[in-house]
Amino acid sequence: MTGNSKNSSLIQTLQTVVGAKFTLTDATKMQPFCKGFRFGSGAALAVVRPATLYQIWQLLEACVAADIAVIMQAANTGLTGGSTPDGNNYDRPIVIISTMRISEIQLINNAEQIVGLAGSTLFGLEDLLKPHGREPHSVIGSSCIGASIVGGICNNSGGALVQRGPAYTELAIYAQLDAQGKLSLINNLGIELGDTPEQILTNLQQQNYTAKDVGTPTGHASDQEYQQRVRDIDADTPSRFNNDGRRLYEASGSAGKLAVFAVRIDTYPIPKRQQVFYIGTNDAQVLAQIRRDMLGSFKNLPVSGEYLHRDCYDAAKKYGKDTFLVIDKLGSKYIPKMFAIKRYVDRVAANFKFLPSKISDIGMQYLSYLWPSHLPKRMDQYRDLYQHHWIVEMSGDGVDEGRAYLAEFFAKNEGNYFECTPEEGDKAILHRFVAGGAIGRYQVMHAKELGALMTIDVAFPRNEKEWFETLPPEIDDLIAVKIYYGHLFCHVMHQNYILKKGVDAKALKNKILATFDARGAEYPAEHNVGHEYFAKDALKSFYRRLDPTNSFNPGIGKTTKCKHWAAGKD
Repeated sequence: MTGNSKNSSLIQTLQTVVGAKFTLTDATKMQPFCKGFRFGSGAALAVVRPATLYQIWQLLEACVAADIAVIMQAANTGLTGGSTPDGNNYDRPIVIISTMRISEIQLINNAEQIVGLAGSTLFGLEDLLKPHGREPHSVIGSSCIGASIVGGICNNSGGALVQRGPAYTELAIYAQLDAQGKLSLINNLGIELGDTPEQILTNLQQQNYTAKDVGTPTGHASDQEYQQRVRDIDADTPSRFNNDGRRLYEASGSAGKLAVFAVRIDTYPIPKRQQVFYIGTNDAQVLAQIRRDMLGSFKNLPVSGEYLHRDCYDAAKKYGKDTFLVIDKLGSKYIPKMFAIKRYVDRVAANFKFLPSKISDIGMQYLSYLWPSHLPKRMDQYRDLYQHHWIVEMSGDGVDEGRAYLAEFFAKNEGNYFECTPEEGDKAILHRFVAGGAIGRYQVMHAKELGALMTIDVAFPRNEKEWFETLPPEIDDLIAVKIYYGHLFCHVMHQNYILKKGVDAKALKNKILATFDARGAEYPAEHNVGHEYFAKDALKSFYRRLDPTNSFNPGIGKTTKCKHWAAGKD
């Protein structure tokens, strides 16, 4: 059978499993799935959108039999291109399996844990848990609003919440290929679901199990050591990063090298008492000292501590306004709809050469100008007074501890703070979280005069005191715009650069990364290597163990794209 006829036969099989409507082969319709949220793109033979977990299994069986590589994709919100193809130089065709139609979330153990199926999202989890007085392991997405639960686990994402750390579990159900190319279903959820793949996956999706079937497994459903780790402020290693071998376990950190059907994770009680403190200063060392004091000596750990520089404040205010307003006025559940509309508009506009690319972003930006200022006045006043802004949230007894400390600290040190009203606190946190998308909009609106957009998430050592970046002049002179924000307690910073026109982005990035290496930093910190970074030896070895034939998400971490990890191709 020729390659074309073999591919045609596979497509017919895929259509038999999910239906022709949900088997995409037209390049225009596949484009939203083949192009990354911010980075990377490539060709695929087909995009399939199953409605059940068992359909995923059937699709995997068909692809394995046809010797086709598979990329499992959920929300496609990653920043490093890790859930899309990368170029067209694969040795086999690729099929993308989009899981977003399978979004069910199941509560177990009195809502103290959940089982999130392949396409479930943090939006859905937050809404589901709220009536039970509980909340998710992570927030709506610090840099990629709309993220999926399984995607977060597979990429060690998150970590903004100081008491919880990055997304992690040892309890998952997934498909794996062994060295002989045999596909197996591994059920490590700790739930009795049957024997065959059809029984297991159907019973799971339909929740055909009882409380007796839900065991108490030995594995953890969250990072149990993180609080102690983040408090160790004198350690010369970062608190969390993607290459951390202590948190590479089966689905966790797998980056698509397993086909993950569902994960089991912990949930957390919503604190009865919360308070957001808004801190401003013109001295980065002021924030460094507060960080060390709160982590090193506070009895109660903060909930979160989100930093943004004045330039980031301005960019998010102007270019993240539409996203802010949608979430603030309509709720986070409308964001996926907004993204779907944007993709549709851009796809249609691509058929007309006289229209600019990213026309949906341009249109939404101009519409946002019609809305009055959306941020609280006290925040805007601090914007004028201070270049460094830090949004610190405390809960329970930590509220009084934080209040007393900050009053005493700022009586003696430069800067100031105010206690947010509930509305101010919500808006401050939301303003910080729309910053990630605002950077891309900034570049779109200034594409004619600016160069490439470059984003880096970097984890600095816990004992690093010079946390705010000062670049050498030979690097700084090549950058038009610098936008800094991040999770200051854990020293994970998102450093975004828009380069001057004509600057070689790849060469400049290597120079910046070299400055991080010299400081003992790790990168990426929470978005995984994708196709943008080299996987270090520990991560590469982990990928090889999970996927000996290199059939799932080949090429991740700039490894070889060839079957069986062909020698000399890394």
